[in-house]
Amino acid sequence: MVEFAANAGIVADEGETVADGIERAADLGVDAVEFFDWESADLNAVRAAADDHGVEIAGILAAGAGSNIDDRDAPAAVNPYDRETTVDDIERSLDAAAEVGADCLIVTVGPDQGGFARDTQRRALERVLGDVAPTAEDAGVTVVVEPLNTVVDHPGYFLESSREAFDIVRAVGSDRVKVLFDAYHQQITEGDVIRNLTGNVDQVGHVHVADNPGRTEPGSGEMAYGNIFDALDEAGYGGYVGMEFFATSEGTSMAEGIRGTLELD
Repeated sequence: MVEFAANAGIVADEGETVADGIERAADLGVDAVEFFDWESADLNAVRAAADDHGVEIAGILAAGAGSNIDDRDAPAAVNPYDRETTVDDIERSLDAAAEVGADCLIVTVGPDQGGFARDTQRRALERVLGDVAPTAEDAGVTVVVEPLNTVVDHPGYFLESSREAFDIVRAVGSDRVKVLFDAYHQQITEGDVIRNLTGNVDQVGHVHVADNPGRTEPGSGEMAYGNIFDALDEAGYGGYVGMEFFATSEGTSMAEGIRGTLELD
């Protein structure tokens, strides 16, 4: 059986805290939660809420350069001049992840740096990941690097291909540096979701799901998520599947979308 995580910030109502979102997620029957912006969260309250409601913390998003997607004026993991800043941002985020007992730390790598060759940017990313790997190993937290689609949602983002992401983490060579495989993004970028997932399952540290088109709840679009979940099970995937859809199909509430996703497994 696949273990599902909901995003506490998505299920929380406006003005509610991450801890409130954890309570709401637990009421929906999920196994775990993840959340963004750990710097604004009360980490003690987050851990207490998870304990009180019997859910795990699947992952958190890194701060600073570790969460850059499209800001060309901010530090990024693929900019060789930003190595020290990026490593610092990821390492302090690893400390926060360990504090709340998170399984993984989500890292985005930033936009393509037009002044550098692509190979130079890739090497910069590999160096950053190699630098933070010992800290991740000591913390017991897996850094997961996320490729994103550049066709619909994130034009200009450096890392779009799961295949390249798998090559990068294999080059780093740490069990605590893996890929976040977002099936929605990869359906748009390259398709062949089941083969790419199961053929590299040893390098997948976390999975995100949403349907295409529209980034809505699984079962609402073109993707056969029942088959994808079965394939993950059969391949021996042991991580969480995060439900990261930010909208739902017409007439469907967020809670109904989450419950419907749980029923697909």
